[in-house]
Amino acid sequence: MVRTIILVDDSKLARMVVTGIVGRIQPDWTLIEAANAQEALDLIRENRADIALVDFNMPDIDGLTLIARIRESHPDMPVAVVSANAQDDIIARARALDAAFIEKPLKDETLKPFLSGAALRLKRLGR
Repeated sequence: MVRTIILVDDSKLARMVVTGIVGRIQPDWTLIEAANAQEALDLIRENRADIALVDFNMPDIDGLTLIARIRESHPDMPVAVVSANAQDDIIARARALDAAFIEKPLKDETLKPFLSGAALRLKRLGR
């Protein structure tokens, strides 16, 4: 089944890297980009995404705060925090929000398990 991933990262270069990885792993899936949290929330409210990949370090609203807001309207959406900042407290906070943590730099082999699990989770939910 074709899925839509929203990638939220203020870095255009990071979005380009993830776009390439997702294209190799799931070439038939759609990837939409948001450069900030508000843009992401607007797209998610429009139900334009099934899965979210969220950078932790962003201006205005950090990734974990964004995920908390996503959870208000989409409690079952598969979400991952993507960050080079792999501190125990950030990982624990991500898990408390039912979000995966994926360390940067992203690679095919680190993103593929999350995407496979996300697709399975959505299938189990009948979506």
